[in-house]
Amino acid sequence: MLTANDIIMKKKIIDVIMTVLLLFLMAYQVTGEVLHEWIGIAMTVLVIVHQILNRRWYKGLFKGKYNAYRIVTTVNNILLLCAFALTAFCGMAMSGYAVPFLYGMTSISFARQFHLAMSHWAFILMGLHAGLHIPAMISKWKLNKTVRMICSVVFAFIAGYGLFLFVRNKMPDYMFFKVVFAFLDYEKAKALVILENLLMLIFWAFIGNHIANLTKGKSEKRNPLLSVGLILGAIVFGAVLLRLIPDPNLNSFGGGW
Repeated sequence: MLTANDIIMKKKIIDVIMTVLLLFLMAYQVTGEVLHEWIGIAMTVLVIVHQILNRRWYKGLFKGKYNAYRIVTTVNNILLLCAFALTAFCGMAMSGYAVPFLYGMTSISFARQFHLAMSHWAFILMGLHAGLHIPAMISKWKLNKTVRMICSVVFAFIAGYGLFLFVRNKMPDYMFFKVVFAFLDYEKAKALVILENLLMLIFWAFIGNHIANLTKGKSEKRNPLLSVGLILGAIVFGAVLLRLIPDPNLNSFGGGW
């Protein structure tokens, strides 16, 4: 019989593995089609296992009071699950290797567009999900105010650069069905592709972390203006980079998927 602590630990381990897999799933030019499909299957299995371990959370969904933090995390969890489900369904409908017997279970044009859009929404929601849990994860760290502030400012700059990459890589176009294919740079170093994905994920985790700080209430003894200022600072820094750094020639990309 698993104890509550055992379940929490297993969920944390699965979350870490899923985050790593997500970074590679968003790097199609690194993995190639076959490995991309099998990583997607692994992610789908882990999502299912995570939901089984999370059954107590589902049982308490309509119980107790909802404060701002609980509302935000509940909405995030439900939207993330929906995004994962749609991404997996559409991905399997286009599968030519991992589950080819499911190919064509829906329109391929529909599957391609929704797989592309929902995978990017899942990426954002996964980052927010991770960020929303950061305050609880670091609550026992004994850091003085100066160190905390330095770390917050450093991560604000990192997050801002992640936002710059997110916009420069045309992620919003994929999210809102503006393009059918993802245009990928096959000449970029594989390690750099993964690093950029991590930086983009950090931006959303940064936002999630400060949303958690803003919604957890007065018991956290944090100045809400600090979180607002850090979020705005990261966004402004990203916007400045977009203005200062020229957009690379899209024709240099090696193709889409």
